[in-house]
Amino acid sequence: MSEGPKLNFDTEWSYDPAPENSAQAKIKTQYEHFINGKFTAPQKGEYFITTNPSNGDEISQVAHGSENDIDSAAKAARNAFGGWSQLDPIDRSKYLYRLARQIQERAREFAVIESLDGGKPIRESRDIDVPLAAQHFFYYAGWADKLELAVREPEPLGVVGQIIPWNFPLLMAAWKLAPALACGNTVVLKPAETTPLTALKLAELIKDCGFPPGVVNIVTGDGRTGEALVNHPDINKIAFTGSTQVGKAIRKAIAGTQKKLTLELGGKGANIIFEDAALDQAVEGIVNGIFFNQGHVCCAGSRLFVQESVYDRVLQKLKDRIQTLIVGDPLDKNTDIGAINSAEQLKRIQYYIQKGQEEGADIWMPNCNLPEKGNWLSPILFTEVSQSHQIVKEEIFGPVLTIQTFRTIDEAIEKANNTPYGLSAGIWTQKGAKIFEVSQRLRAGVVWANTFNKFDAASPFGGYKESG
Repeated sequence: MSEGPKLNFDTEWSYDPAPENSAQAKIKTQYEHFINGKFTAPQKGEYFITTNPSNGDEISQVAHGSENDIDSAAKAARNAFGGWSQLDPIDRSKYLYRLARQIQERAREFAVIESLDGGKPIRESRDIDVPLAAQHFFYYAGWADKLELAVREPEPLGVVGQIIPWNFPLLMAAWKLAPALACGNTVVLKPAETTPLTALKLAELIKDCGFPPGVVNIVTGDGRTGEALVNHPDINKIAFTGSTQVGKAIRKAIAGTQKKLTLELGGKGANIIFEDAALDQAVEGIVNGIFFNQGHVCCAGSRLFVQESVYDRVLQKLKDRIQTLIVGDPLDKNTDIGAINSAEQLKRIQYYIQKGQEEGADIWMPNCNLPEKGNWLSPILFTEVSQSHQIVKEEIFGPVLTIQTFRTIDEAIEKANNTPYGLSAGIWTQKGAKIFEVSQRLRAGVVWANTFNKFDAASPFGGYKESG
């Protein structure tokens, strides 16, 4: 009996390119604000350029909002509030449901724009961001007519000013808009200046869905536009997602006013691997926890704690897995890690990398060829670090993981809680009792067990301390 052909497992191989068709995205060369149901030119006539972080090419010119634009949007929202808040909750549900269906129908276009404008891999935009955005509108459409079952005599606040970050532009817009609208509020939304396009595409859908003018207003711009929104006297609430530093400034700005405030800020999540964990599964969770969206995630598992007895095995498995990750074109369906969102953010991450090396940490990165144009960085591991290292204490917001060891449960919890942040954590163990014990003692708003970065519209999300 003859033997079959021998397989050579040492041969290097790679995926053929599988780029998404960027023609799916209908992007205008110039965008205006969306105020009172219409696209409106900026009153000062100023525009800024939004670029593709993977190659630096200009995508579009976008209106830069001034205090006058914010004032117009706030007045439109105030004028619309009476009608929207008094609308039958069932009818508010219909608007939200219609918008959710429109997002689903245009899902491919939204995914392409999100990857072009933000640099994230198309697989993440397509399979996570866009479906979750639609899910949130569906979910809160269901809540609109059931508020009285949860809250006695619910009262909408009025006009809500919302400021969202650049790491999940469409999803953060859904997180902010859906609950506010379901409760009968009207909104002035300011997207991040580096990623405004999916919010403006969403404005097109809001118009197509027939939302009453002024219910949703979108004013684009930089931090000055956000500051004007925070300080506007006719805003009843500010909802902000972004850095802790800016969150503190907003809190000071509205002190002494009647404005309500919701903050979802930075994080430095702990990912804890116990010796009885399923290590291969845990390694996948580590990779997802820190390298998802290039580490541009406030709840990223950026601090890894591994029980001493399995440290060497986990570290080797982790390096082997990271070596297989593909860094490259965000529109390529093979890509695991896309482009850093902006040149400014890349410089910030590089500062921390240099600082880590100066402080004596050991750095490791896989062998990968990075594109010449654009904002690129390979995944990075730091070992031989301590709690006092700056890269352990401060939020880096990039694909950088620090690794420490522990011996006992108490030591793991003490190290995990030794941070000014408290947004997220992960636990990896096959013992249910250990999950309950550790999760109760961790000072984190969200604790995942044997998984990481799992989100659902029905699941609460928030943090302790400087995480909001």
